[in-house]
Amino acid sequence: MECEPNTHRTWDTGAVSSGESADPASWGRVDSDGTVYVRTADGERVIGSWQAGDTSAALAFFTRRYEDIAAEVGLLETRFASGKADAAHTVSSAQRIRGSLDEAKAVGDLAALAARLTALEATCGERIEAERAAKRARAAEQVEAKRKLIEEAEKLAEVSQWKSAGDRLREIADNWRDIRIDRKTDGELWARLRSARSAFAKRRTAHFANLAEERKTAAERKEKLVKEAEGLAGSSDWKPTSARLKTLMREWKSAGRADRDTEAEMWQRFRAAQDSFFKRLSEVNAERDATAREAQQAREALLREAEGIDPAADLADAQARLRSVQELWEKAGRAPRETAAALDDRLAAVARKIRDAVDAQWRESSVENSPLVIRLRESVAKLEKKIERERAAGRDAVVAEAEAALSTQREWLSQAERGG
Repeated sequence: MECEPNTHRTWDTGAVSSGESADPASWGRVDSDGTVYVRTADGERVIGSWQAGDTSAALAFFTRRYEDIAAEVGLLETRFASGKADAAHTVSSAQRIRGSLDEAKAVGDLAALAARLTALEATCGERIEAERAAKRARAAEQVEAKRKLIEEAEKLAEVSQWKSAGDRLREIADNWRDIRIDRKTDGELWARLRSARSAFAKRRTAHFANLAEERKTAAERKEKLVKEAEGLAGSSDWKPTSARLKTLMREWKSAGRADRDTEAEMWQRFRAAQDSFFKRLSEVNAERDATAREAQQAREALLREAEGIDPAADLADAQARLRSVQELWEKAGRAPRETAAALDDRLAAVARKIRDAVDAQWRESSVENSPLVIRLRESVAKLEKKIERERAAGRDAVVAEAEAALSTQREWLSQAERGG
């Protein structure tokens, strides 16, 4: 007995056409013994037996069965119309549902469902044929794409831009494999492409065969450059050697190319010689920079001491402390070029401040107009200027000699100023 009242799932039946009556009595009836019939174009057909309630409940139950089938048909139509369903799969599903309608235990317009399914199959057939036509069109496009590649390859076979043409021919061969066409046509077209590539390869081989002598000459020239570079690798004559190695690099680039293996071997030797020298130069520069930074730090410490000298408190002590700073200043070494001048200027400013204080005191003393003092002051001033000038020029030996003379002159001046 077919009987499932109040528990059957209900589908959306919005896809049911207006010709499909919603009145169950239009499409079925229940006999007095509970036998349920559905009306079809071929007459009535028994679809079940109902013993659970009145006839309206029976018809409602089997109508819901019909609505389930109608909902499935509607879903099939909707999915196909939206493009979410494959045409062939939709045809298969429609045929399955249509084949089940003759035995369907449902009350409703089964003929209308069958007509909808038949129409859906026809629409799917049209799409399948359109897809086949599109596939044929794509196949024709693929063949045409390969023909264009061949035409381009045959033109490239005649050019002499060896690298660009060779690269493009390789790209054409790579692109060729990505384009799928029927095997027979592909074989015929591939023969043409292979012939074009072969012609290009023969011409290129002949061209590079003529370059053999040039490569030999380039190898001989570069071997000389390598040997010279290797001879300079251990030099400590930094500036001229650096300039010569850079010149050798320019000559290397203009010397032409040897064969690949020879070129690679000579380049490794040439580059190793260059790297060896410049690595040593870099280490020397790094050491020099470190020493200069240490000198800078030492001179900055001396400057802090010098700039803290107050000549107004004790002029003699100020002079003594300045001389001490100046002696240590030279022993500290040269600071980096970018800071040396500024540091020298700051120390010179301290010296001028103390010298000005000395001059002021002298003017107040009784020996202000002493010829000896005047000459000594002039001598000291000249020496100080000379030291500043020679230090700026980087002539350390001359600076040291002048500073020794300056020390003596200052001592004499000090004695003269004290009246000694």
